Amino acid sequence: MAAICVIILISFSLKSYFLFRSRPYLLGGLFFLMGIFIHHQNTFSPQKFLLSKNENIEFKISKKLNTNERNKKYEALGQAGKEQFNAVLYIPKDHDELDFKHYYKANAYITKPKPPQYNFQFDYSKYLNRKKIEYQCYINDGVSFAVRNDLSLSEKFSQRRLNVLQNINKSGISSKTQEFLKGIILADRTEIDSQTVLDFNRSGLVHFLAISGTHIVVIYGLLYFLLIRFLPLKFRKYAIVLSLLFIWLFAIFIGFGNSVVRSCIMLSVYFIYMLLQRKPDLLHSLALSAFIILIVDTQQIFDVGFQLSFLAVLGIFWLNQPILKYFPKQDHWFKKLIFNTVSISVSAQLATLPLVLYYFHQFSFISIVANLVIVPFSEVIIIFSFLMTILIAFKLDFSYVNMVYDFVIQVLLKIIHWFSDFDALFFENISINLIEVLLLFLIIYLLRFTIIKFNVKNSARLIMVILGFFIMRIGFDFYENQKTEILVHNGHKSKIFSVKKGNKVCFWINENSDKQKIKQFIINPYCASRRVKHVEINTFSKSARKVIYDSKIYDIN
Repeated sequence: MAAICVIILISFSLKSYFLFRSRPYLLGGLFFLMGIFIHHQNTFSPQKFLLSKNENIEFKISKKLNTNERNKKYEALGQAGKEQFNAVLYIPKDHDELDFKHYYKANAYITKPKPPQYNFQFDYSKYLNRKKIEYQCYINDGVSFAVRNDLSLSEKFSQRRLNVLQNINKSGISSKTQEFLKGIILADRTEIDSQTVLDFNRSGLVHFLAISGTHIVVIYGLLYFLLIRFLPLKFRKYAIVLSLLFIWLFAIFIGFGNSVVRSCIMLSVYFIYMLLQRKPDLLHSLALSAFIILIVDTQQIFDVGFQLSFLAVLGIFWLNQPILKYFPKQDHWFKKLIFNTVSISVSAQLATLPLVLYYFHQFSFISIVANLVIVPFSEVIIIFSFLMTILIAFKLDFSYVNMVYDFVIQVLLKIIHWFSDFDALFFENISINLIEVLLLFLIIYLLRFTIIKFNVKNSARLIMVILGFFIMRIGFDFYENQKTEILVHNGHKSKIFSVKKGNKVCFWINENSDKQKIKQFIINPYCASRRVKHVEINTFSKSARKVIYDSKIYDIN
């Protein structure tokens, strides 16, 4: 690989018409090979030492993760004896919150995450491996601690953020509003209740809850607006620089999420171009932000948030202006707001749709309407939430402000819940593979030319690819429906037996099993993977140990 890179570099110094025309492709190949090399260096290899199941460990937390119904979860750096390791730490939900300013010591039950039983299940072990995490530690009690005096700069920021989160918990606003505020400004969704998450997912508004480019642009715009009101006109450039510095400090404070870093880099490049009096270029900014993120950690390319974040911006670049031309003349600021909101929302949703279907296997048509209703007010909600966070961070308690904010967010959550209740427009277990995803991206690519110039040639190309997509889809459905499959699944504290014939499947589960979890983690992924259209769920008694089907015995104990 190194030899190929050297040859490519040497070729740039040669004067040849062929090499001159090939240089863009050679340069692309060079960066691709460099990426492979850097990714190889970033790939995590399992550690050679082996920990016993019960160990007395010392640890410090590095990140707080989503709390489940039983445990609080953290990413932690642990030490057992002389060996150090990264782990996901589980501690009972009623235990005091862990923080960054202490070292902790406890007896832990240590396991390694197992690979999934079948290919349709999420591979949690691979997900953790990409984060260089090899172990899971379960702690029940007996946690001792000691104060740290060696906090790094990033840990100090993380502790400050944790303090603000704790202040929000102590504020006078309702719990749901607290969790919304922590999510929309501080990128903390670890304590948000499952119903609220479900509402945002089903309504297609989960991007509104997550920190994204919209949030960064709004916060930048708010600070810039305030600075130019107090600084003289000749210091306008300093207002831009100070605003950029602030959003980078804000990005560090909330933990450097993919979409946040991408937005900060793109915004910084855009305004640096302006300060240098050069024409800004969206694609150059987007490519530079991706390059910087992947240089630091190539594993980010497998992150769903990374992929969706960049695709949304590409979709806006590719489709926004063509769609906007079909709207009436924008001769008023209100028309600009509404029409741009609609075109940007539609562009981003179309561009991310293939990957949303591939990863989540669900889509709601109500999301189109929900985005048109909610997104125009997003700037007001973000500014209000940002100001509320500042007040709470400095412990400035204004009860009437809390009451107004709580009322506004409660109304917002009720509207989102109302949108999520349109079951007829919500589709789940949508089956799609990589070939179909690529065809959908080709359709989106050709859609731009059809929108810009609606003629026979452009329309025919688009229709041909759409027909090709449906032909391939029918073929994949037919192929999968010819199979018969009998499986025994390791479910939630019990085993599940399933028989698939054609496009129908029947599951037998224990009568005491958690049906909701089994449906979420086994039944739905199986149906999406095997292109099943009809599902039947039966139960067997908790005393059942074996199943006899088609003259074969299956152990379900």
